[in-house]
Amino acid sequence: MNQETQTPHKRRVRYKGKYPKKFEEKYKELQPEKYKDTIEHVISKGNTPAGMHISIMVKEIIDFLDIKPGETGFDATLGYGGHTKAMLECLKGQGHMYATDVDPEESAKTKKRLAEQGFGEDMLTVKLQNFCTIDEIAKEAGGFDFILADLGVSSMQIDNPKRGFSFKVDGPLDLRLNQEAGISAAKRLDTISREELAGMLDENSDEPYCEEIAKAITDEIRRGNHIDTTTKLREVIEKTLSFLPEKERKDTVKKTCQRVFQALRIDVNREFEVLYDFMEKLPRALKPGGRVAILTFHSGEDKLVKKALKQGYKEGIYSDYAKDVIRPSVQECAQNGRARSTKMRWAVKA
Repeated sequence: MNQETQTPHKRRVRYKGKYPKKFEEKYKELQPEKYKDTIEHVISKGNTPAGMHISIMVKEIIDFLDIKPGETGFDATLGYGGHTKAMLECLKGQGHMYATDVDPEESAKTKKRLAEQGFGEDMLTVKLQNFCTIDEIAKEAGGFDFILADLGVSSMQIDNPKRGFSFKVDGPLDLRLNQEAGISAAKRLDTISREELAGMLDENSDEPYCEEIAKAITDEIRRGNHIDTTTKLREVIEKTLSFLPEKERKDTVKKTCQRVFQALRIDVNREFEVLYDFMEKLPRALKPGGRVAILTFHSGEDKLVKKALKQGYKEGIYSDYAKDVIRPSVQECAQNGRARSTKMRWAVKA
């Protein structure tokens, strides 16, 4: 072959240090089956590898659910499948689990991963639908002996810039759990009024500067400047809070960004409406003596769950429920910073 016609060898992109900054450059973390040493190293440092999710409070959940072989269970939020796998292992090949997820991309990966680990369709049924359809699934399954609802957003969604969940990296302002349904956060902001936005920020995340942020965002859009990226939204927030003393500005901006992004995510995914629907249908989905564990991550959803379980107990629907929340251990929080805001509540069907 003529030397001139040969295709030059293309070298693989070098892994930039222990922790490359860009998501797409973290190819070792994105291939956990190939680079196990890298994955273990990242986790040992208290970080979550790119494209992965470290399940929270697994031991506490398994201890409470007390799963027996032959039972039927439901994981309301499949995610990366860590909780699902732990529950399936308790069944010891006897019984069945159902799981739901609205993210077509990640649920397909998780279903394949679990099947390769020995949990195929004979043990696990994955449905690409919202967990508020629990009544339909319970009818198909004949009721559930145990249920888990982890209400947090998975790390692989937060860390991926194209999903728009994080203000720390630039990406499209999307925030949808299912990018094939509904409208993005950017489109939501295009048409929202100042009053509605201020109310959303207050109700969904208790944002103390809700009025100022809402005015700044709607004024910016009215001037014809679309806020369609995570960076643009962060910059509006930074500019709005520039009046704060320099000493407290950086920390306040960070916390405000977290709350604003949270409020928008809750809104575009209708998270409160979905959770309310789920809690209303939950008792009828459980078999007598059935157990449910719910992980919450912010005050709004925790209040809703607490109120529903307490009311169910008063009405005799539940024989017992968590009067106090269970929190992850100090050790777990040190190893996984995303566990710090977690609260676990539980109930037992009468």
